[in-house]
Amino acid sequence: MTAWMLRTETGRAQPVSGRRTAVGREGEATVPERGASRAPGGGVRRGPGALVGAVALAMLACGGGVAHGADDGRASTGHGAHGAPVGATSTPGAGGAGDPSRRDDAVSVGGSTWTRASGVFSPPGAFVPSDALTYDTRLVPAGARVEITEFAGPSGTRVEARLRGLVPGRAYGMHVHTSPCGADPAAAGPHYQHRPAATADPVNEVWLDFRTDEDGDGSAKALRGWAFREGGARSVIIHDRQGGAGERAACFTVPFGPRAGG
Repeated sequence: MTAWMLRTETGRAQPVSGRRTAVGREGEATVPERGASRAPGGGVRRGPGALVGAVALAMLACGGGVAHGADDGRASTGHGAHGAPVGATSTPGAGGAGDPSRRDDAVSVGGSTWTRASGVFSPPGAFVPSDALTYDTRLVPAGARVEITEFAGPSGTRVEARLRGLVPGRAYGMHVHTSPCGADPAAAGPHYQHRPAATADPVNEVWLDFRTDEDGDGSAKALRGWAFREGGARSVIIHDRQGGAGERAACFTVPFGPRAGG
């Protein structure tokens, strides 16, 4: 059973409605009823929502991909953000500052959770507030996009980053940091560390260094055999160079790990 949402535009991420999108004979996107799946011959049959959510998490745990939409609304498999599994919750404008560009999605089945946060970069103090802040618009232009996905299960944690609209063909560093972003780049605090240490370590921390392609898009993935502490990891910082240090070019507030009361 397919448990993915097919995006049909490259605008800002839309709230997940819990419906699965299929592609019709003429290439048009069609949306069956909630919890429905395509039967042979084009009919619709219903399936248990809990099972769909479990299958979605299993696919995410195995690193499954999704299709993404093109600007003209036709289905495509170009660069873009992950689709969310059926049964996920979606919260637009979830940032503490009321960021209208932000979208947060989450789904939990058994002892595993999948969360996604996406936003659009803007400078501190911009008229429209954002949880994605760029401190150097030459490296991270206003309007560039970021998406962070976290899958946490019994075997550990996987963090993925996808970015669009950066400088083409450039290397960037990225790390998970301890505090939310602020107007001052230092507000995000130091690197998150699984065990306190005096030096930066890519095994003890989450590094997401990446290089953009000719379109300025980039992605990275980190697998760790441990989980974030509750409240311990709250953002990602994009640096001007790869490795354990570098100037802070941009920041995106992301509440990683266990949530209070969750």
